[in-house]
Amino acid sequence: MHLDDNMTMSQTLSGAVHSELTIKKSRFLGCVEPVDDRAAALARVTQLKQAHPTAAHVCWALLAGGQSAANDDGEPGGTAGRPMLDVMRHQSLEGCLATVVRYFGGVKLGAGGLVRAYTDAVAQALLAAKSQGQLVPLQRQVQRQCSVPYALEGWVRREIEQQQAQLLDVVHASVVTLTLRLPEDQAASFEQRLNDGGQGRLVWHPAVHNVG
Repeated sequence: MHLDDNMTMSQTLSGAVHSELTIKKSRFLGCVEPVDDRAAALARVTQLKQAHPTAAHVCWALLAGGQSAANDDGEPGGTAGRPMLDVMRHQSLEGCLATVVRYFGGVKLGAGGLVRAYTDAVAQALLAAKSQGQLVPLQRQVQRQCSVPYALEGWVRREIEQQQAQLLDVVHASVVTLTLRLPEDQAASFEQRLNDGGQGRLVWHPAVHNVG
């Protein structure tokens, strides 16, 4: 199973993509999906284990937040999670979780067979993503934080929602401090709009850049 190897720009997925293989009576259910971070990935893996209680293995690989992880979930070391991770790296993916649920069919595949099976399960899902236009360039995200009087909180929240930015945190003290994340190329114009509408009553705090 081969994918294009000339992609260097970081990519992510617009939604989950799936594959299903049957090899010597074992079923391999592959999925690659966008995730924000390791915590979200682990929660997803837990969901899959609960949804497939009779599966032999739920193996996974993660590239998110500049970090990587791989888990063989009981398969021989290096035969599942690492090959899955290699496929994702080959496609310059970021902010993505790959999982493969295996139902054992009674026939052992050997180390080489396992590597091929887990590699193909992820590669086929990504081929589907490519054909469906679900591989998209990764947008650099920035985090912004501003403090506003209570009277402006509702208006700022509405502006954030209209911008389709992600509201990360709200702290109520002497003023309201809101932390949000949005695409870097939209940040400057969004700040300017809030400054204009707030008539100088907003205070912006230092920005923190995030890729994701």
